[in-house]
Amino acid sequence: MFEYPALYETAGDLSAKSQSSYLWLIRAEYALLFIAAILSMNWSKEPTFFIVYALVLLASLGVLICRGWTKPEQDWYRGRALAESIKTSSWRFVMRASPFEDATSITIPRGEFRDHLLTILTTNRFIGDKMPADSAAKQQIPISMEEVRASDLEQRKAFYLEHRIKDQRNWYSVKACANKRASRYWMSAGIAAYALAIVLALIRVEYPNWELWPIEPVIVLASSFVGWTQIKKFNELASSYTLTAHEIGIIQNRIGEIDDEDDFSEFVNDAEQAFSREHTQWVARQQAQ
Repeated sequence: MFEYPALYETAGDLSAKSQSSYLWLIRAEYALLFIAAILSMNWSKEPTFFIVYALVLLASLGVLICRGWTKPEQDWYRGRALAESIKTSSWRFVMRASPFEDATSITIPRGEFRDHLLTILTTNRFIGDKMPADSAAKQQIPISMEEVRASDLEQRKAFYLEHRIKDQRNWYSVKACANKRASRYWMSAGIAAYALAIVLALIRVEYPNWELWPIEPVIVLASSFVGWTQIKKFNELASSYTLTAHEIGIIQNRIGEIDDEDDFSEFVNDAEQAFSREHTQWVARQQAQ
């Protein structure tokens, strides 16, 4: 495999860190609401107890305000879109696909690719201050990219099949299965929590004098499970990834029919459009929320 441009690594780091921050803020918000629901059962009449209760609610509000102010999910989406744009452009370059076809000198497509990266960076300059600087000093067009590009047609076809098409098909297949399992798990957990709340409510009819009924905390827990399923969009991603994996499988069969550079360039562009379309649609879906 070849190294991707440094800008790809930088955008990927931004996306990963922003995603982690966003999901941890969601987890913290759910955890604090669960604790607040437990405290709402009035375990004590002491003033200190109610102060702690108020502090938990205040912390929950703080997490909500922090999430709304920093909007880490936006940096997550933008960073992922930027990284995928660079990735697909890199594959077009190393495979000599349009718009980086072969030329009389490597300096011509190299210059075109460099200008392309500069355009991407300029377009996304608004997130430049949030992008980690660790990889900024690394090469934007690594030597390994040009080494793969220098291979003959048959070598590039084999390389693209093994390291791009099969890799992407496997990635989408694995992710589809993982999201399907996660959907079943979290939905089952939510149903179980709601069932427990119903059982507790019915039991309460028989024991009306008992004061400490954990119905509210269980409801908050059930809502959190359902909310997490909606945030992660397990069902939607499982379906989308499955369709993309099948589409890649259909595309894969075409590569054996290619016998010249023009056909290979068209094939690579068609394949990269299929790969990037899913990420583009994913970002659009996330930003539309």
